Amino acid sequence: MQDMTTEAVAAPRGRSEAVIRARILQAIFERRLPPGEKLTEDRLAELFAVSRTVVRQALARLAQDGIVEHHPNRGAFVAAPSRGEARHVMAARTVVEPEVARLAACACDGAGATRLRRHLAGEDAARAAGDRAALVRLTGEFHVTLAEIAGNPVFARLLTELQALSSLAILLYARGEHASCPPHDHAAIASAIEAGDADSAARLMREHIVHVDADMDLSEPAARPDRLADALGMHPRRHMPTARGPSRQA
Repeated sequence: MQDMTTEAVAAPRGRSEAVIRARILQAIFERRLPPGEKLTEDRLAELFAVSRTVVRQALARLAQDGIVEHHPNRGAFVAAPSRGEARHVMAARTVVEPEVARLAACACDGAGATRLRRHLAGEDAARAAGDRAALVRLTGEFHVTLAEIAGNPVFARLLTELQALSSLAILLYARGEHASCPPHDHAAIASAIEAGDADSAARLMREHIVHVDADMDLSEPAARPDRLADALGMHPRRHMPTARGPSRQA
C-alpha cells in the first residue's frame, strides 16, 4: 500500500487508538504497508476521524513495540528492520513459538479444534483464490490464534508484535517471491495440537520457524569494494606517501 487512501483504510468514524493500531497492523500483516512507509498524523486523523492526539497515541504504542520508527523532524515511518534485527525476531520466535504450540496442544478443546479447522479452511480458500493479501494475513494470524487457544494473552500480544516484524523482514529480505508460510506446515501443527500431542506440536513449530527463516537472506552483505581507493592505488588506513624533495648533497 503505497498511498493510504480512504478506501484502503475503510474505518468507521470516531475510532479509538486501539482500532487505529489494529488497522495499521493488519495492513502490515497483508504487506500493504511496506517498510519505510510514512505515517502522516494529519492524514491518519482525517481517515479515522479522530484527533491528532489519538493518532499520536496509536503511533507511540506501535513505536514501543518496534513496529513504527520516529525520525526527528521527519515524522513516523513503518519500521524497516535491519538484518540483525530480523535475526533477533526469528530467534525470539524460535524460543517462544514451540512453547506456545505445546501449551495450545495441552489446552485445546473442541471449540479450539473447530477454530483451528476454520482458520485452515480460510487459508486454503485464500490460497485457491490467489488472494495473496488475505493469505499472508491469515498465515500470520495462525500463530496468534495458537497463543489465544493456549489461553495466554501475554503470548498473544507478543506474537502479534513478532508477526508484524516478521512480515516487514520478509518484505525486505525474502529470497525471491515469498507469499506466505509453507502451505502444509500449519496443517501438520494443527493436527498435532488437536490430537493433544504437545511434543510433536512443539517440534513441528520449531521446524516451521526454520522453514520461514530459510526463506530469508539474513546474512550480512559483504563489504562493498572501495572503487575510488582501488583506482588510486590507495586503501583504507593506508597513509598517502609523503613527497620527498631532492636530497641535499654535501
